[in-house]
Amino acid sequence: MATDQIKKKLKKEQNRTFINRDFESLRSQLLDTARTYFPDKIQDFSEASVAGMFLDFAATVGDSLNFYLDHSFRELDPTRAVEPENIITHLRNSGVEIVGAAPASVSLEFSITVPSEFVASRGVFLPRRSAMPVILEGTTVSSFGGILFSTLEDINFAEQDEDGNFLADFAITTTGDNGAPTNFRVTKNVNAVSGKLRTETITVGDTFVPFRQITFGEQSITSILSVRDDEANTYYQVSSLSEDTVFLKTKNKSSDSKRVSSFIQVLPAPYRFIRRYDPVSQLTTIRFGSGNAETLDDDIVPDPSELSLNLFGKPVIPRFSIDPQSLLETQTLGISPRSTNLTIRYRHGGGLDHNVSSNSIENIENLSISFRRNPSATDALNVRQSVLVTNNSSASGGDSPPTLFDLQSRITSARKSQRRVVSREDLLARIYTLPSEFGRVYRASLNDNPVNPGSSLLYVLSRDANGNLGPSPDTLKKNISTLINETRLIGDAIDILDAKIINFGVKYSVVVAENANKPQVVTSINAAISQALDRKFFNIDQPIIIDDITNIIINSDFVISLSDLQIFPRIGAVEDRSYSTSTFDFKQTKITGVILPDIGSIFELKFPAFDIIGTAS
Repeated sequence: MATDQIKKKLKKEQNRTFINRDFESLRSQLLDTARTYFPDKIQDFSEASVAGMFLDFAATVGDSLNFYLDHSFRELDPTRAVEPENIITHLRNSGVEIVGAAPASVSLEFSITVPSEFVASRGVFLPRRSAMPVILEGTTVSSFGGILFSTLEDINFAEQDEDGNFLADFAITTTGDNGAPTNFRVTKNVNAVSGKLRTETITVGDTFVPFRQITFGEQSITSILSVRDDEANTYYQVSSLSEDTVFLKTKNKSSDSKRVSSFIQVLPAPYRFIRRYDPVSQLTTIRFGSGNAETLDDDIVPDPSELSLNLFGKPVIPRFSIDPQSLLETQTLGISPRSTNLTIRYRHGGGLDHNVSSNSIENIENLSISFRRNPSATDALNVRQSVLVTNNSSASGGDSPPTLFDLQSRITSARKSQRRVVSREDLLARIYTLPSEFGRVYRASLNDNPVNPGSSLLYVLSRDANGNLGPSPDTLKKNISTLINETRLIGDAIDILDAKIINFGVKYSVVVAENANKPQVVTSINAAISQALDRKFFNIDQPIIIDDITNIIINSDFVISLSDLQIFPRIGAVEDRSYSTSTFDFKQTKITGVILPDIGSIFELKFPAFDIIGTAS
């Protein structure tokens, strides 16, 4: 009885702990438990004993379970995961684009020899326009080391501007006995990207397969150029199958085409696919939608009633089952191809060795050329044989595929990003990162609409060929409108307006030291003011701080005091200079040393050499 009472007392007083996680602490706890509860049955717990063996087994199991529990919990953290499969899952869930080796890009200079012709309307000899060809997109060239590059757009040597001048550069190469030019060398640049082009034809059976997947056998595919079926349907690449529209770049043929070469066109994309790259195998898989093209589907979501059983006239309802996959058979996620042949063009290959040096690309592997103005057979043959190519600058951008841990470091920032325009920063970021072929916004500002609280006012402006501020082209505004309309929230309304440009000048008078060179002091102050008030430092709605200009002047060498400082407007035409016609009262808007612009306005010191007037006494 005494022994039983001691055991019961020990059981009540024993402190159980669950924080032991390693082998030694688990074995020690198990040993204490065995000695407490079984002191009269097991005496030998040495390593060579049977009891010691059971303790080791139990401690090993506990240690292993703790390790896998910790490992599994750690794998849930995208920044601490180490298993490749889990890292890839975290990358896809976070929206990080998994990419392989990056191709290099380069600017190629194509040149041709074209016979001359006398243009009577201008009274000069020019290259014969009928003999000037178009080198088509996809023309392939190679470097000395065998790296292939393909052009990204057509090269139209005969293209002219509004005044009838050739956009390509040309120079006389040969002249006749009378000194008149007989041949011209015409050159034009085009962008190209490295990699091998390949076309595959894949036969798709008649069986309908939702979310059909196709994996290519070629490694390091950098881009899918086109996917078409036998019915001439084009499948567009999207980032998610829920996206039913795509942006298409279309050449701008309006009057502002010199400033905005392309405009954005929104196209419906019932035929679409997503692309996935496996960083382990370096293979690329494309995945199509779940809709059946051979059935009529006008429902936004499948109707569950179509999947239910006909129970009319039955007194009881038996148990029945429904295939959940049937709810996904909708064309709203795109159409899955069936009973057709898919023709797929893609580019593969990349890496650091694709960054070839300058003047190393001279071989033309595959020349695609078109003569569209019916030249003579002799002219066409001579021009075709005269085509040369080179790269005046080295290729750049090629890189090795990022490691999984490199991609893992992008998860944190990718989680903060979004594909919608929600905040003011989202909107401005999308506008400033608009590709240059759709136009370039130099400054943009978003303000509340004082008339309509439900909308906002977006002020934009661009720069002209001379670098001066000016209104943005209409095509650029349309491109911004198209882009915003596809990414804004449904209740947002944004009006795009031209920012008001206020040109101004600075006039000052200073007292300088007796030993100072007055013209040199004025020149030095003018240069400092011009640098501080450069247009690159101004944004829309940004004020002019009078004290900043004052500090520049009084801190200049040999300046004793500032006797006068004025900010005055520049409007319209002054001598041979043209200013903005916007009016602004600098005196009335000067508040405590700050000149505040009107809403949606920007200050510009347009001609510093003439607009900064200084005197020294």
